[in-house]
Amino acid sequence: MRDLPVIDGLQYGNWSERIFRQMREGHVMAVHVTICYHENFRETVANIGTWNRRFAQFPDLIVPARSAVDIDEAIAGKRTAIIFGSQNCSVIEDSIDLVQICRDLGICFMQLTYNNQSLLGGGCFEACDSGITRMGREVIREMNRVGMVIDMSHSGQHSTLQAIELSDRPIAITHANPFSWHPAPRNKSTTVMRALADSGGMLGFSLYPHHLKNGSRCTLADFCGMIAETVDIMGIDHVGFGSDLCQDQPDSVVSWMRNGRWTLMDKGSEATFPNQPTWFRDNRAFGGILEGLRDLGFTQVELEKIAHGNWLRFFRDSFGAIGS
Repeated sequence: MRDLPVIDGLQYGNWSERIFRQMREGHVMAVHVTICYHENFRETVANIGTWNRRFAQFPDLIVPARSAVDIDEAIAGKRTAIIFGSQNCSVIEDSIDLVQICRDLGICFMQLTYNNQSLLGGGCFEACDSGITRMGREVIREMNRVGMVIDMSHSGQHSTLQAIELSDRPIAITHANPFSWHPAPRNKSTTVMRALADSGGMLGFSLYPHHLKNGSRCTLADFCGMIAETVDIMGIDHVGFGSDLCQDQPDSVVSWMRNGRWTLMDKGSEATFPNQPTWFRDNRAFGGILEGLRDLGFTQVELEKIAHGNWLRFFRDSFGAIGS
């Protein structure tokens, strides 16, 4: 299991050669990386520029991936494919034209909301979930056209179910767990998970402690048991990893993630990243989870689907523009 290739549906690391080498050691062959939380278009372009410098500095370890073909080539070259995604729609500001431009720049995923109400839909922390807005319906149609995946990880239930219904292509919830297992606002109901699976979508299991039963004290057995229960609900073809690993990030980043520029509250707070469970500290630990799943009775074929096969199929079906 320790040698099985892995695709991770989301990370937000403080990227370094050390992390890239850990990806190699952990056989992580593709990662969806966050390049935007609350940044506008220009600021997100600057983040892409930073990644371009990393690609130039570590060409033997990482390569950019804008298509499934790019991912296949990275795997063949024994390098980790880096897939860009935005955790908010702030990157397109108030212009639908920026959807195509962002996709041309290599952004393959975009969340319609990040906890709060956005121009596109309702967030999971709002008291009232508005559903998908007028602009949201247009943006969904445009994202479908250009091959940008709709991600509803931080959205409210009503908005998520509407996005599944409105989208002509399967959507993703890249990093979340079942609400019934741990009732965090970010985790998803059985209703959402069934609708996601029925539409051909993907759920990435999160390893961020706030999304785990008992937080940092969550056991490997509990996590693997949760995966087994979710497979019973969604089927084996619609699940994978979406660790939400924020490795080596300073605690100061927590305030940016939570608050952006939209509030004056908690700007000086001492919010910190929670400790990761002892059995998942970095990219070398996926093999331990797969071993735990094997011990529960998952077959080799099922483990390969969870580790990488389901995400790889989803990428091949999702990243191409309609008519290309």
